Amino acid sequence: MPIRLGILLFVTGVSLLQWQAELPGTYEALVLPLLLTACVFCWRNQKTILQTVSRILFLLLLFGAGYFWAAAMAHWRLADTLPKAWEGQDIQVVGVISSLPQYSSNSVRFQFEVEQVRTPDAHVPQRVSLAWYLERKQNEIRHSLPVLHAGERWQITVRLKRPHSHANPHGFDYEAWALERNIRAVGYVRSASDNSLLAARVNKPAYWVEAWRQQIQQRFDAVLDGQRYAGILMTLATGDQRAIPTDQWQVFTRTGTNHLMAISGLHITLVASMVYFLVSRLWRQSARLLSYLPAHRAAVAAGLIAACIYAVLSGFAIPAQRAFFMLAVMAAVIWYGRMAAPAMVLAWALLLVVVIDPWAVLSAGFWLSFGAIGIIMLVTAGRIGSTHWFVSWVRVQWAITLGLVPLLLALFQQVSIVSPVANAVAIPLVSLCVVPLTLLSLLPPFEFMLPLAHGILSIVMVFLQGLNELSQPVWQQHVPPMWTIAVAVLGIIWLLLPGSLGLHFFTGFPGRWLGVVALLPLFLVLPPRPSEGALWLTVLDVGQGLAVVAQTQHHTLLFDSGPAYAVSDSGDRTVIPFLRAQGIGILDRMIISHADSDHSGGALSVLNTLDVKMLYSSMDTNHPVSQAASDSALCVRGEFWNWDGVAFEILYPDHDIYTDPARKTNESSCVLKITTATGSILIPADIGRAAEQKLIDANDGKLPSTVLIAPHHGSLTSSSVAFVNQVNPAVTIFTVGYRNRFGHPRDDILERYRAQGSMQLRSDRHGAILIRFEQKGFFVGSWRQLRPRYWQQKF
Repeated sequence: MPIRLGILLFVTGVSLLQWQAELPGTYEALVLPLLLTACVFCWRNQKTILQTVSRILFLLLLFGAGYFWAAAMAHWRLADTLPKAWEGQDIQVVGVISSLPQYSSNSVRFQFEVEQVRTPDAHVPQRVSLAWYLERKQNEIRHSLPVLHAGERWQITVRLKRPHSHANPHGFDYEAWALERNIRAVGYVRSASDNSLLAARVNKPAYWVEAWRQQIQQRFDAVLDGQRYAGILMTLATGDQRAIPTDQWQVFTRTGTNHLMAISGLHITLVASMVYFLVSRLWRQSARLLSYLPAHRAAVAAGLIAACIYAVLSGFAIPAQRAFFMLAVMAAVIWYGRMAAPAMVLAWALLLVVVIDPWAVLSAGFWLSFGAIGIIMLVTAGRIGSTHWFVSWVRVQWAITLGLVPLLLALFQQVSIVSPVANAVAIPLVSLCVVPLTLLSLLPPFEFMLPLAHGILSIVMVFLQGLNELSQPVWQQHVPPMWTIAVAVLGIIWLLLPGSLGLHFFTGFPGRWLGVVALLPLFLVLPPRPSEGALWLTVLDVGQGLAVVAQTQHHTLLFDSGPAYAVSDSGDRTVIPFLRAQGIGILDRMIISHADSDHSGGALSVLNTLDVKMLYSSMDTNHPVSQAASDSALCVRGEFWNWDGVAFEILYPDHDIYTDPARKTNESSCVLKITTATGSILIPADIGRAAEQKLIDANDGKLPSTVLIAPHHGSLTSSSVAFVNQVNPAVTIFTVGYRNRFGHPRDDILERYRAQGSMQLRSDRHGAILIRFEQKGFFVGSWRQLRPRYWQQKF
């Protein structure tokens, strides 16, 4: 028990470090060797008279060792950074393509390991992420992208910036993701005459693996010739999840089967088991081989090697790491003829994962992977008696489905209701048929099995799509408070103790019903809402764009939906996750100020996902967004409504503007004023100076506001002196993208608001801006200030 407890404390120390706003100093990190030395000393002296004291001190030192190990790793990785002075500068580098190139319609993306920097005095991190776009020459686009292969050495000119993430409540943290993968700069390849291929192949094991993965994908693509589910088979073979289209991933997520569509622990264990039994049987046929090595040892070694190859081929993600390390520990136990408790095997695997990758604790895969294995051990290990294999399998599946509910609600705010049925069909077909056939197809003589694997997979997909089309395949809700998650986990453990499965929830251990009661707060404790007359406003960080959520006591409004991206949009990535986490499934009104993509790009995703009662916009009725709404109207000055003591009024444009067929979208932007008893906010979208003057002339006395979202992101064409003086905001918010190509906000505009005395906030530096108009006054905060982390950029 002390070893397992010590490992848990080490992992807890690692996790605690990842919550810190600042790292311990470099000299403080030097305490790590001293802690490890003290741990060894305490462990060696546990048999002395001070046994209890030594054990306690040993456990405390392991906690500190985990904390400072993660700190030392973070210091080492953050030291390799792109200097701010070299952001946006042309730099010539030589290096190797170190990942699978990912092609889209107008670019190819890849990771690049820098070997040499040829620009004098420039410093470039060792590992960067690059995009190579189609070239544009004299308004014509070259219709071909460079053909890139993993393991090639190139000389290229690049333009880089430091990794930067949109910072939102319940949003994806790209900066943390990039740090874990040691991507210390991102950018693109510049057009240059001396961009050239220097070597077709660089001899290094890591590059061989990536080149092998790319060759497998190309061969699969050629054999399947554009078949619909070819990307899934590529993923099962190489672990590259980007090969699966977004719509197919949505089916897997909503049916709870996404764990099967990647190289998971189940698949690695299956491969190792198949090789183990095959080698064991063949080895026993040879007396000569048996004289050198017992069959069980040879089979264990072969199975572990096969698992290692498959895990490395998959990219060695956390589920693959966990499975491989558990197999490695079990292999060592079998090799030396020892006995080991399953919990001990899991604990050692847990330790190895966080030692190699301290940032693994930040990923959902870490918690789901180890959580699932822990649940399996809870319902299988140490049970008395035997049951039929089918009953045991159903018991495990039911336990996993129930046991992961708190984690799934905390991480994704949704749980698949159809997951037990979907997995009952998908697990046997995918794991026992599709995966073995796909792996055999890796060998050229067995390529003929690939269409068969695709045929079986097609049957699975038809079944899963049928479940996905049910009226309510997924339970979605708000993010539960942390204390409810802890209580629910304890309740599930109580439910899953011996005698708690099948139809016997209320037998075995006494008070079984308390486990069910412990789950109720997950669903019944709702997020707080504004009081009567209060307004909670969140200006989401969507980069170069705009998305604002306004909440009153019983109503919610969304103003604009952020930009669209190459394969997704802000509605899907940012707006919907935020609203879902807040427990908002209905929008009483949505306003799309104008048709420009940076304001309307996420609108269709929102309309297709949430119940939007009314849409206001300045877009034509034949626009796709207008047509997708169940009820829509044009923004017209004078439109007014009151929600829970908070006044909403559209101040612009006039109805006459819609009669002009040549009107500009920016000058037609909807302008909204929200007024409470303690303050107000003005949202003018992208209007320019001409529209600002019209706004001043038509709304005498209505423009002064406590908070202003700067028009047109702080461009030189907006924020005239007359407009700034008329609004006279105490706080001005600039919604801009990090190092955006427009240079917003402009220095002249910043100085104009600064001279006026307004406090300035920027989404690229502060993240989401959270404003609360309460009875006691108004409060302004930013997400980067409220949840600082040591890996975030400092401005």
